[in-house]
Amino acid sequence: MVCNRNLWTSNVLGMATRCLVVGAGAAILAASTIALVTPKPVLASPAFTAQTKLPCTRCHTAPAGGADKLTDFGKAFKANGNKLKQ
Repeated sequence: MVCNRNLWTSNVLGMATRCLVVGAGAAILAASTIALVTPKPVLASPAFTAQTKLPCTRCHTAPAGGADKLTDFGKAFKANGNKLKQ
């Protein structure tokens, strides 16, 4: 009878360990997928500030940038290949 009990305990612990490993793997996979798929905001490039000597808010409505939030000047700058008209 002792032999049967040890065998049962061993099976239960083995199944529990497998469930924990599979669950942890699934959680890591889900977190990685979310991190990779989540869109990142577009930010203003400091290179354009250095190039034009203008503040970011000259082209962007928000100081952090974002291509969908351009001022009229920013839209014209973008349409001209990111160059100032001379």
